[in-house]
Amino acid sequence: MLGWIAGAICSGLIAWLAYRRRSLSASGVAAAVVVGTALVGLGSTAWFGTLLAFFVSSTALSVWKKHRRAEAESGYAKSGRRDAGQVAANGGAAVLLCAAHALGPHPLWWAAFVGALAAANADTWATELGGLSARPPRSVLSGRQVAPGTSGGVTAAGTAAAACGGLFVGVAAWALLALWPQQLGASVAAEAPASLAALALLGLAGGLCGAFADSLLGAWRQRMQRCRVCGREVEAARHCGEPTDYARGWRWLGNDAVNALATLIGAGTAALLALAL
Repeated sequence: MLGWIAGAICSGLIAWLAYRRRSLSASGVAAAVVVGTALVGLGSTAWFGTLLAFFVSSTALSVWKKHRRAEAESGYAKSGRRDAGQVAANGGAAVLLCAAHALGPHPLWWAAFVGALAAANADTWATELGGLSARPPRSVLSGRQVAPGTSGGVTAAGTAAAACGGLFVGVAAWALLALWPQQLGASVAAEAPASLAALALLGLAGGLCGAFADSLLGAWRQRMQRCRVCGREVEAARHCGEPTDYARGWRWLGNDAVNALATLIGAGTAALLALAL
């Protein structure tokens, strides 16, 4: 019970600070408290700390040179303050994997957890830093140049940022597990990936595969709208001050759904890699 109370207090404080910094909306605060409390209560410090590494780094990047990304972000379905949907999409898989480990401890749950958060972080870093690329993005499907902010558009800078974002989570997970090795349980810790090289590799692979899946789904099947004024395909429900019209894609597959699927793919990638190590 003390762990759950401590998780609620820590998560609440961090979420409140993020709200004050305009990084989270009111619904985002509520969702962040739920996610953070669950990770502390079910998995404790190493699990919560890895989530915190993702959240702090991605939030810091989102406010860095924000004005330079204004054009690209104008077409996003969501930008600026994260709401409950975004928090759940990025952290929901991590909570489920942590809960699975609490119910039936196994080294693969930890590996998949790292992969899920690595995918979320890689995609965020790719979006934030890729938007600053001097070269226009290219469609991951056709290879043709597309406008900045187009779903499925990739750049060399964004790909490098995705790799760094995944590695960052892997290294953070290694550092936290090194400080609190008992977090996985003695029997599981003996078999779980715990070395710096192993966790860095899991973070890199999970991050890159998750970010690539996000781009692929964004270009292939994500729901897109068409601006009535400029004719541009965007994610947003409004553009150029006017409502947008449905253009293509699966209507149910919005940006949050794409992000959630990407974290699951990152988790699966890391788990499969852990089996091979």
